[in-house]
Amino acid sequence: MSRVPMTVAGELALRKELDYLKTEKRPRIIKDIATAREHGDLKENAEYHAAREEQSFTEGRIQELESKLSNAQVIDVKDIPYSEKVIFGTTVHLINCDTDEEVCYKIVGDDEADIKELKISFNSPIAKGLIGKLEGEIATIQTPKGIVEFEIDKVEHI
Repeated sequence: MSRVPMTVAGELALRKELDYLKTEKRPRIIKDIATAREHGDLKENAEYHAAREEQSFTEGRIQELESKLSNAQVIDVKDIPYSEKVIFGTTVHLINCDTDEEVCYKIVGDDEADIKELKISFNSPIAKGLIGKLEGEIATIQTPKGIVEFEIDKVEHI
């Protein structure tokens, strides 16, 4: 499997979730299963089956997180010399050329993307249209509503 880019904050969030699952949730589930077993017949024990199902989901998520972290290429944009170029990890201030509306996006990894926090995946159409461009350039981006042109107002390494 190839390396997957991730910001420092993204890696920290995944490690925090993994730690929680391993140190808090997994032991609680094991305890719940033991308690449910004490109630007798396992065939008709809803608590036991619910705990086993939760255990299965949790173990799957632990494996998924461990895999993602082992394949992560953590990129700290603060360590990259500033060049006015849009790259992975930068925060980009844009101006819609038609409406003069301003918007700001941070380009992050797939697992970190959250449009409500204005974090977009480097694989998104907007990010693909921005990456490689310089401050002051116009980026033409195909969106579901049609082609939109954005002027790159500012690029930040934060």
